[in-house]
Amino acid sequence: MNDRPKKQIHLAAHFPGVNNTTVWSDPASGSHIEFDSFVEFAQIAERGLFDFMFLAEGLRLREQAGEIYDLDVVGRPDTFTILAALAAVTDHLGLTGTINSTFNEPYEVARQFASLDHLSDGRAAWNVVTSWDAFTGENFRRGGYLPQGERYERARTFLDAATRLWDTWKGDEILADKASGAFLSTPAPGTFEHRDSQFDISGRFNVPRSPQGRPVIFQAGDSEEGREFAAAKADAIFSRHSHLEDGQRFYTDVKGRLERHGRRHEDLLILPAATFVLADTDAEAVELAREIRLQQVSPATAIKLLEQLWNRDLSDHDPDGPLPTVDPSENDDLIAKGRASARSHGDRLEQAERWRAISREKGLSTRETIVEVTGRQSFIGSAETIASTIDDYVQADAADGYILVSHITPGGLAPFVDHVVPLLQERGVFRTAYEGATLRENLGLREPAQ
Repeated sequence: MNDRPKKQIHLAAHFPGVNNTTVWSDPASGSHIEFDSFVEFAQIAERGLFDFMFLAEGLRLREQAGEIYDLDVVGRPDTFTILAALAAVTDHLGLTGTINSTFNEPYEVARQFASLDHLSDGRAAWNVVTSWDAFTGENFRRGGYLPQGERYERARTFLDAATRLWDTWKGDEILADKASGAFLSTPAPGTFEHRDSQFDISGRFNVPRSPQGRPVIFQAGDSEEGREFAAAKADAIFSRHSHLEDGQRFYTDVKGRLERHGRRHEDLLILPAATFVLADTDAEAVELAREIRLQQVSPATAIKLLEQLWNRDLSDHDPDGPLPTVDPSENDDLIAKGRASARSHGDRLEQAERWRAISREKGLSTRETIVEVTGRQSFIGSAETIASTIDDYVQADAADGYILVSHITPGGLAPFVDHVVPLLQERGVFRTAYEGATLRENLGLREPAQ
């Protein structure tokens, strides 16, 4: 019998950016640029006592066949601008920004996150990501991209450099003694020097130590390099493994890497992204989930997703007809620019044959096949079913909690907050008030060692 105390569930909210989860054409959907949308979203999450909101970011508008991929949400204002503004209209909610380590510089990013942590009284978090493609790199002076091993090496050294900058201030340097006129306790606060394979910087960091000392660090890569980077450096990992057995395998793998980096099991939280469809009954939720998937995979979107696997122009293909008889192109020049999903299919012919087999077996059209084989909702059912499933998954070590992605922005999170959160609270696995003053405290993470 397992007498381990029940784990407390962590919940967060993902404001989607460039993706095909959000149904922007739904009458209930709002703007992804106007500040009111971000305010409504953040305040719903805070009303639900969520740990943080998560802001994704795209550094270039995606293209397919040379045209803007406008079936996604197009565009996103600057992350730091949004999060700094949200700090003024929230009190407890963590503010997590996705900032790229391939094209930015450590001093600038360290300064921005230290400032956000001050402005929010200790609620800043950084999702450290890399960029894999030259298409995105064209927007930046570097003008290219790094191979996978090198981009993670840059991410590691980038984070090391940023950490060195944050740690140059210990927190006791500012006296501001008006009687004596002494402002500083030391003549040279913020002095740093950092040299490695990627960076050669020195000077003085000009932002005093912030409430958390450092932002909470997230990582979102799923490769071998990404998992190892998370085990060594991250406070939380944003994964895509939201189902039970898949989540348990990922959880065991990543948590199993911690000891060799001198870290404890609880030093890294595993928080998969998860979608949900909520209705009065399970049967109604299943039907609603089907309707939502058809909204998410419109006929035009089905063709775009088909082209990403086939890697060829299929604009004349009938989405209500069978899958193409022509085989995928093995050309390395991807038809979908800036989309990691377009390069994640592995053996294209093998994947196409798998799709064809599913289509034949179930008698599905192209669009129906795309709906069948692409991402589905993680949690479907009544509020009781979803609360029970989330609790069961967390207690079974498939996750430490979930980062929820609703298909309607900004208000789609409200039904979960109003109906599922109270049931989790009744089960004793979710807070009834914020426990700490900072995001790090609310996540149950240790203070960073200096």
